[in-house]
Amino acid sequence: MIELKTPAEIDKMAVTGAFVAETLAAVGERAQVGVNLMDLEHHVRERIRDRGAESCYWDYAPSFGEGPFRNVICLSVNDAVLHGKPHDYVLRDGDVLTADFAVGIDGWVADAARTFIVGTEKAEDRRLVRSTEEALEAAVAVAKPGNRIGDISAAIEAVASDYGYPVNTEFGGHGLGRTMHEAPHISNKGKPGRGLKLQPGLTIAIEPWFARTTARIITDPDGWTLRSADGSNTAHSEHTVAITPDGPRILTLP
Repeated sequence: MIELKTPAEIDKMAVTGAFVAETLAAVGERAQVGVNLMDLEHHVRERIRDRGAESCYWDYAPSFGEGPFRNVICLSVNDAVLHGKPHDYVLRDGDVLTADFAVGIDGWVADAARTFIVGTEKAEDRRLVRSTEEALEAAVAVAKPGNRIGDISAAIEAVASDYGYPVNTEFGGHGLGRTMHEAPHISNKGKPGRGLKLQPGLTIAIEPWFARTTARIITDPDGWTLRSADGSNTAHSEHTVAITPDGPRILTLP
């Protein structure tokens, strides 16, 4: 069931979104060579506590994970792209780190992700990260009333095709509002003019993610972390977006 939000409710989601964006920026600043992923996890726990927010991840137990998730942020390194469990790992020069973060404040959720390159950048990694950012920009641009979910999916796929990256269709964007995962599902691959018509009040997370040379993913022994099947590096960009009469409104901005 899809719940359309009022303008006032969208404003409340934007408050949450600002906190999400600011937290991701703080993670990016702290993600330096020699920093342990668990240091980042504990920093985010402190930010959540100080803000009076509620983690969407802690104790989350969907069908695609193994048991309850006991962290407050997903941190995925190099070939890991989604649902990365923070663990005892020290960041190295050139690591590609994706941080995915969702919380609720006063009952309203926002969700976003950014990929950072730690230390020295490799051109192929910067290109990969930029491709997800451009795909997100293209998808947001068509998230307007009267268009359809397929227009968003097709915009993401087109950018991936331009860059020569394959697209996985198992995990993609989703609706959200009072909870982190709501209808509709938003694939990162699709045909324009297909699917649910976008209406004012719809709030969605749009999240293109690509691996450099494969669309296949495998799951770590931890039951959560998803990696590219061939070990190639990955990147992921995500915003929470509201469909409004005036066009798309990005809610996860500082």
